Amino acid sequence: MSKVYIPKGYESALGLYDTQTAIGLLKRTFEERLCLVLNLKRVSAPLFVDPTTGLNDDLSGTERPVRFDLKETGKDAVVVHSLAKWKRMALSVYGFSAGEGLYTDMNAIRRDEEMDNLHSVYTDQWDWEKIITPETRNVEYLKNVVRGIVGAICDTLDFLRCRYPQIGVELTRTVKFITSQELEDLYPELSSKERENAIVKEHKTVFIMQIGDKLKSGKPHDSRAPDYDDWSLNGDILFWDDVLGCAMEISSMGIRVDEKALDEQLKKSGLDERRALPFHKALLAGKLPLTMGGGIGQSRLSMLLLGKAHIGEVQVSLWDEQTRRTCAEKGVVLL
Repeated sequence: MSKVYIPKGYESALGLYDTQTAIGLLKRTFEERLCLVLNLKRVSAPLFVDPTTGLNDDLSGTERPVRFDLKETGKDAVVVHSLAKWKRMALSVYGFSAGEGLYTDMNAIRRDEEMDNLHSVYTDQWDWEKIITPETRNVEYLKNVVRGIVGAICDTLDFLRCRYPQIGVELTRTVKFITSQELEDLYPELSSKERENAIVKEHKTVFIMQIGDKLKSGKPHDSRAPDYDDWSLNGDILFWDDVLGCAMEISSMGIRVDEKALDEQLKKSGLDERRALPFHKALLAGKLPLTMGGGIGQSRLSMLLLGKAHIGEVQVSLWDEQTRRTCAEKGVVLL
């Protein structure tokens, strides 16, 4: 059952048609700034991949990909969950150099997603990846990239507010960096989501680092697949959303596993059988470049910057009857 909450007195700052125009302006503006900050070039990307390659991202390991058969080949294909692994392979195949990267529009169907104000079965992201060197494979470089992305987001908001002064959204450029263990130590009595809300409410813009490995409590802050991010060099960018009164995750990102990190994380996860997959074999053999990358939610960012209460106001998806009825009663227009 989906969960939907429309704040009392909520009214969108932009009407239906202005919203559509603003989304286009937002996407073009942010893409330009992201490319400048990270030195990225746009490439085309797949909607589906061969399940035997190991290229699909299995997220937390429990989500079922949408699978279908191809008439001409007689084989199955699966719709991507994200492009975390495909991007790294593409950087190698396309001949990118250190300091250069790519970005693409990623569209996915996440059939097992729990639907609420921030979640939809349809996912759209800017997926990006760039090649790094052994010297830049460290936490300080990761933090500098995070500051660059946050700056690009805040610049985009400034541009939108010049065009649409009725938008009342405000963001904080200064980023609070904290590890997931430090966060648990700070709020040991709270759940992971409650900790996120507490720290982001105080600091407004936060990067929670080191997500995936078990904490002192015996549980990870959040689940991460073992074969893309290095759990010691990754994190989530979160902003405080005044409309919903909660933390909003805009990006999951990080420095990717090298041979050593992949070996350790596959063992910890009990997924040693993945070593036989083509992507994992190439990585363990040192045939793929060192990279970092992430996904930045397009609908999430549109929600945040335009001050929207429901993700259905900025994307077209399928919703249950309760969501449609609640939004209609509150005057919220679902696209």
